[in-house]
Amino acid sequence: MDINQIAKMAGVSRATVSRYLNDGYVSQEKRAAIKRVIDKTGYVPSRQAKTLRTGKTDVVGVIIPKINSASVSRMVAGITPVLNDTGYQVLLANTDNDARREVDFMRLFAERRQVDGVILIATVFTPEHLDAIKGLNVPVVILDQNLPGYSSVHQDDYDALRDITALVLKEARRPAYIGVFEEDVSAGEMRHRGFTDACARAGVEVPDEAQVTAEFTVDSGYTCTEQVMQARPETDAIVCATDSIAYGALTYLREHGRRVPEDVQVTGVGDGELSQIVTPRLTTVHHHYKTSGAEAAKMLVGLMTGDDAIPREIKMGYELVVRASTR
Repeated sequence: MDINQIAKMAGVSRATVSRYLNDGYVSQEKRAAIKRVIDKTGYVPSRQAKTLRTGKTDVVGVIIPKINSASVSRMVAGITPVLNDTGYQVLLANTDNDARREVDFMRLFAERRQVDGVILIATVFTPEHLDAIKGLNVPVVILDQNLPGYSSVHQDDYDALRDITALVLKEARRPAYIGVFEEDVSAGEMRHRGFTDACARAGVEVPDEAQVTAEFTVDSGYTCTEQVMQARPETDAIVCATDSIAYGALTYLREHGRRVPEDVQVTGVGDGELSQIVTPRLTTVHHHYKTSGAEAAKMLVGLMTGDDAIPREIKMGYELVVRASTR
C-alpha cells in the first residue's frame, strides 16, 4: 500500500493525499474520504520518505550516561512528555559511563541525520566531545553540565555542597569527603569545591587522606568509607557526592559499630527514593532532575522550531532535605 493506491481508492489526486498527510488544506469531503481509506487499510506513511521530503525525522536523540541511574531516569521522565506532546519520538542512547561512546553517538547522529535534535546528558568534555558537538548539524542542548556557547540546563552543585557541608559542620570538626572523578565538572569538581570552601570558611582543615574518590556505586561508597575510617578513625562526618555513595557509607558504619548520626554524620546528593527508607533516613540535596529534563526538552523544541535561536543557560535551584543522618 502506498500513497498512489490511497489516492485511487479515495477518488482523489496523489497531491491531495500528500497535503492530507502533511496537514495541508484539504476539503472536509476529501479529508473524510482519505481518512476512511487509511482507517480501512491501516496505511502508515513511510518515515524514510517523509524524512527525504521534509528533511525532518521527528526524532530526538537523548544521550544518557547510565540507564539505571536514579537522577538520569528522573531527567528522562521530564524529557519524554514534553517531546511526545510536541510530536517527537525519543531515541535513547546509553553509554554506560563510557565517554568515547558519547562521542560515537554524536558522530553517528551527525553523519546519518537520524534525529532533528540532541539532548546530551553530559559527564565530561574532552577535545573529542567538543569537536563532535561542533559537528552536529542539528540543535543540541547540554543537560546536567554547563558548556559556554551552547544552550544548557544544569544543577547548582557548588552551592548545594557548600550548604550541606555547612550544615554538618555545625556539629562536626573532623569531616571527610567522598567524591567522584573531577573530570565530571558538575558532580566531581564543583561538588568537591563546595565542600572544601565550606570547610575553609569554617576554619576546618581536611587532610588529603580524608578526601577520596569513588565510583557512582554503593559498593564503592562502602570501600571508600573503609579507607577513610581506617586512615582517620576520628572522622565525625562524611559528606558524599551522591546518594549511592552515602548508602555505602551508612552500611559500612553500621557494620562496624559506628552510630549515625551520633558518632558520624552522613550526607548525600540526589534525594533518591531509597534516601527516605534507609536507616537512618539520609540527609541529602534534592536536585530538581525531572524539571531540568523538561526544561531541556522545551529549550530544544524552541531551537528546532526556530522560536529560540540564542543559546541560553538555566541553573536549577535545590533544596536541603534534612533527615536523621545528621544532628
